[in-house]
Amino acid sequence: MASGDFCSPGQGMEILQQVCSKQFPPCNLREEDLLQNPYFSKLLLSLSQHMDESGLSLLLAKEQAQAWKEIRLHKTTWLRSEILQRIIQELLVDYYVKTQDTNLTSEDKKFHETLEQRLLVTELTHLLGPSQEKEIPPLLGLEKADLLELMPPSEDFVQMKARLQLEVEEQLKRKCFTLLCYHDPNSDADSETLKAAKVWKLAEVLVGEKQQCQDAKNQQKEQLVLLEKKSATYSQVLLRCLALLQRLLQEHRLKTQSELDRINAQYLEIKCSAMILKLRMEELKILSDTYTAEKVEVHRLIRDRLEGAIRLQEQDMEKSRQVLNTYEVLGEEFDRLVKEYTQLKQATENKRWALQEFNKAYH
Repeated sequence: MASGDFCSPGQGMEILQQVCSKQFPPCNLREEDLLQNPYFSKLLLSLSQHMDESGLSLLLAKEQAQAWKEIRLHKTTWLRSEILQRIIQELLVDYYVKTQDTNLTSEDKKFHETLEQRLLVTELTHLLGPSQEKEIPPLLGLEKADLLELMPPSEDFVQMKARLQLEVEEQLKRKCFTLLCYHDPNSDADSETLKAAKVWKLAEVLVGEKQQCQDAKNQQKEQLVLLEKKSATYSQVLLRCLALLQRLLQEHRLKTQSELDRINAQYLEIKCSAMILKLRMEELKILSDTYTAEKVEVHRLIRDRLEGAIRLQEQDMEKSRQVLNTYEVLGEEFDRLVKEYTQLKQATENKRWALQEFNKAYH
């Protein structure tokens, strides 16, 4: 592969600006892509020599331009005839409206009747089609000769044609003035001469505004291409940043995570111990506030008395047990002793329970 097959960094940017931003549709090519694929850059340059800005080949673009030119010529011719026909129809409609409100002169009636008759005969003649098509039967069995007999007299036609030109010019002038006032409302107060001058320049003004709109669209298209390129570039930069952040997290955060967990565990352990000691201190404080020295001394005396009473009860219970053992063979006497023993035992258990509760409260 020759060294000339590869494009330099400067040439890569030149290819992007020359080809991708003009000849080809918007694409996300970068200069690095062209540097990594040199033959692709050569292909783009070769294609750009045979394509225009719209992406068509030069020959096809030339034929398309010629076709559009012919279409515009035919369209202009058709629009002229269509405008003339609509103006004539509007004249006839205005005539019908005026006949309902005002009394027209004989000249006006003759003009409009001749115009209407001439228009109808011409339209019907066109509907019959070309006369050379003999194989197709004529519409309603009529021939063009039959319709031509309905034409108005030549003298009336000449008078109508002379007046029609003035009427059409006047109607066109009113429409042009209406269009001018729609385009520039301030022109409504101008004189007729000034309006005519503005109408004469209106076509150029509209062409200029259309060109401005087209330039704005082209500029918008270029901005759209630039926006797509920037979006693609920013997306790639963001992806690289995310990859870098992920690598930093894996290399730095995860290594210190175990040490951080250990420190957090020690902190929680110390905090828990401090909380337990605080609870114990509050408990002791409540006990010290509740049991003063006098109360403790009174509780000690009560405990001593209860213990003495328990000892006496135990002695009585022991005597009763001996008596019970001695007289267990007796009948009713034995039942009495059993009941007495049960009462003494229950009394002893009650006093023992009271002593235990007192000892719990004291400690």
